[in-house]
Amino acid sequence: MGVILIDINCDVGEGVNNESQLFPFISSCNIACGGHTGDSESMTKTARLAIKHKVKIGAHPSYPDKKNFGRETMKISDKKLTSSIKEQISLIIDICNQEKAVVTHIKPHGALYNDVARDRSLAELFLDAISEYKTDLELFVPYGALIQRLAKMNGFRTKIEAFADRNYNSDLSLVSRSEPHALIEKPSEVLNHLMRIVRTKRVLTISKEFKPLNADTYCIHGDTSGALQILMYISEELPKHQIALKK
Repeated sequence: MGVILIDINCDVGEGVNNESQLFPFISSCNIACGGHTGDSESMTKTARLAIKHKVKIGAHPSYPDKKNFGRETMKISDKKLTSSIKEQISLIIDICNQEKAVVTHIKPHGALYNDVARDRSLAELFLDAISEYKTDLELFVPYGALIQRLAKMNGFRTKIEAFADRNYNSDLSLVSRSEPHALIEKPSEVLNHLMRIVRTKRVLTISKEFKPLNADTYCIHGDTSGALQILMYISEELPKHQIALKK
């Protein structure tokens, strides 16, 4: 059996300033572009590091809600949300153009990611807001989510994302961060969780059920305290199991 190549992505440019440490161990990144955090300076700095380490760059738009770090559903008009999403993506693309870099994908952040996965009107709004990029950029979506189906129906290019450092409920939603065991923090447990999805196309849920989960990219959150330790451990262990990072 040959080596399996996988894509590992991190959400970055979020004020932790650990990108220079993380980037040697990942292949894609999602740069915060002003919605939940981030500004032109942080985007430029992060994009330059991504270029240096040959890490693919994605836009990471959010509800325009710095107060809650984009992690709560926001009451906002369709017009304002559409405008904000467009502005955020346009800003990171403009910065990357200046740096001679290419944006390859879009991944919504936090509550927006969760909301567009299951709310038809929000999913349609989001897809409409990014429609000009449908043939050029890939959209990161959760496995089996409503937005995955709508995106496919409307001609978007998608990548299915799984979370290597988060536990899943039986319906394949992520265990809420307000609940115990939402995060998988022990590097060896993250590795086992990741390998199960890669090798068997299944995930072990928090209720100890095996559920189908086929993914194209795997997220490890860059803002968790043990992110570097997790990535370093995974980088060392994956080759022993015939799995390698797709750079």
